[in-house]
Amino acid sequence: MPRPKSSPLDVSIEGRRVLALGAGLGAFSQGPLAGAVLEPGSATQLESLSPGAYDLVLIDADAWDAPALAAAVKALSSMRHAPPLLMLGENLPAGLVRNVLRLEAADILEAPFTPEQLSTAMLALLAEAQPTVAPTSSGGESRCWGVTGAVGGAGATTIAIEVASVLAAQSGKDRAVCLIDLNLADGAMAAYLGCTPTTRLADFGQAADRIDASMMHALVTPVSKGLDLIASVRDATAFDTVGRDAVLRMLEVACECYEWVILDIPRHRRPWTLDALSGCDEVMVISELTVPALLAARAYSDEIEDGLGTGLRPRIVLNRLASRMFGPAPSMTEAEKALQRKAEAGISSDWEAAAASANLGGPISQHRPKSKIVKDVQTLVERLASQPARRDPAKAA
Repeated sequence: MPRPKSSPLDVSIEGRRVLALGAGLGAFSQGPLAGAVLEPGSATQLESLSPGAYDLVLIDADAWDAPALAAAVKALSSMRHAPPLLMLGENLPAGLVRNVLRLEAADILEAPFTPEQLSTAMLALLAEAQPTVAPTSSGGESRCWGVTGAVGGAGATTIAIEVASVLAAQSGKDRAVCLIDLNLADGAMAAYLGCTPTTRLADFGQAADRIDASMMHALVTPVSKGLDLIASVRDATAFDTVGRDAVLRMLEVACECYEWVILDIPRHRRPWTLDALSGCDEVMVISELTVPALLAARAYSDEIEDGLGTGLRPRIVLNRLASRMFGPAPSMTEAEKALQRKAEAGISSDWEAAAASANLGGPISQHRPKSKIVKDVQTLVERLASQPARRDPAKAA
């Protein structure tokens, strides 16, 4: 339901992350900016600013030359979901003022000004930046499925994409499915879908509570009708710099905003892995049909089951089943003997369809809708979706 724009009286500077461009702005940290997280920066920093990193950008125009200011404004104008900008200064060129006011949320405050005027201008911009529509779920309980590979290259990312694509198509609603790549350091999901990753969870630092339904607008990348993606910018240090609270808060809010949440979970355990898995209704362990992969799938499934201790039993999905009756790969029956448990499903091998999809960008169901992979995933999704949710009762409470 649309909601009215917030009033400046409804917002506060308390806890807001403010990027301050100009050494003199630090003087306001004990006045209008008291309680805010003030971070000094430079004009060039705006060229690589990630969505959601700051709530407000303050620029002291008198501290920078014209080319630097022009580059800063240009960087913000090309940014998706740019933070509001307040430019302060005594001598402001008319051309610069016009460009600033073309931004979605921006204002000019000419010097000299009082602390009260600065405070009023900042709060007005923060209120203006509030979205008019907050993302909401369908009104019922969301469903969360985790997908993880028993070994590297098992095809977990491909299966997760296809599962999410099937669910989005079946729903027919906007914002029905959120696909989240939890391979924070070097996830390939965005590349598979031909999208540009935008999320930098490390920017939230210790302020994980800043992630809310409104922030989802900045975190997600729309893929198709009903399907959004959350994927991190490549960062080799992400697993060390992104806190457990930020990951879990993101998952919590996603489950509040979407009907379905599909997680691509790295197989190597992280501080948040068991928490993420315990919040899932279903966990799918994807395995190839090689003896080492099958043994790894069995061991990995046992580890998940023992680690959770909730009775949630992972579903083992065998990927790249060959259509030939004879060959070096084990049959489904032989694979289940190695697993010492029943496999939930088998996904047919269709290398050409998978390769074409990855190269063109997008799910296989988009480029090769008649592929056996698509049909097998549809069957799997329909079977699992028809069953009652099996989420950990402790997490659902």
